[in-house]
Amino acid sequence: MRWDKMRESGNVEDRRGLGGGGGGFKLGLGGIAVVVVVGLLMGKNPIELLSLVMQMPQGQSVQRSAPAASDNDQNVQFVSKILGDTEDTWGQLFQQAGSQYRQPKLVLFRGGVDSACGHASSAVGPFYCPADSKVYLDLGFFDELDQRFGASGDFAAAYVVAHEVGHHVQNLLGVSDKVHARRQQLSEAEGNALSVKQELQADCLAGVWGHYAAQRGLLEQGDLEEALQAAHAIGDDTLQRNAGRQVMPDSFTHGTSEQRMQWFRRGFEAGQVKACDTFA
Repeated sequence: MRWDKMRESGNVEDRRGLGGGGGGFKLGLGGIAVVVVVGLLMGKNPIELLSLVMQMPQGQSVQRSAPAASDNDQNVQFVSKILGDTEDTWGQLFQQAGSQYRQPKLVLFRGGVDSACGHASSAVGPFYCPADSKVYLDLGFFDELDQRFGASGDFAAAYVVAHEVGHHVQNLLGVSDKVHARRQQLSEAEGNALSVKQELQADCLAGVWGHYAAQRGLLEQGDLEEALQAAHAIGDDTLQRNAGRQVMPDSFTHGTSEQRMQWFRRGFEAGQVKACDTFA
């Protein structure tokens, strides 16, 4: 991927030196409530988030004692350029639709971070908070994507950023508010199914950005396969199976590996937002 040819965004906020890890994971009722709210706002399964939090040793700080391998200047520049290119793509698409694209901020953190959606640790993974229109990313996730999930390559990492920006696009289009309001009226299984549709649409919107990156000659042979491998690796069924758990479709919040690959490819091939109606 020729990411060095992309424009660098000025909307990256670096909080890696600010800590924010907290003092540990002894949760009272208030802490549990915060985790549940954060999970719902970010489209994550609150039960799984609580499980991740409670599995951490009590009294252990979330903040790493040393930076991750990906936590370097080149990766900061990479993220800034991917974000800048999404800004150019979505700015043009919104303008063509007679609207104006409001650019999101991307916050880099290490270990844990406070957002308008509450506190989150790196265990949550990259996320978008609609309450402050910011994408949150611990660069260590790129190491995890490569080493744990076996999804290597710069376009695999770019897909992660573009997916979270896709959630920002949903927020601007009013999709996020509608999903949040609808979830309040549904059972847990029904709410999870709605979350899957929202996540798959974000995958498709990431594919739309990839379509225009390819048109501008920024992609290289094998890049599409890198993104599809990443989409496959973080499908709910694959994650559950690799964790040695029984595959339980009612608990899915992001979609199967096949669905995630299908919707990213659909956006990539079509290059149009209207091709991303996962709610139809």
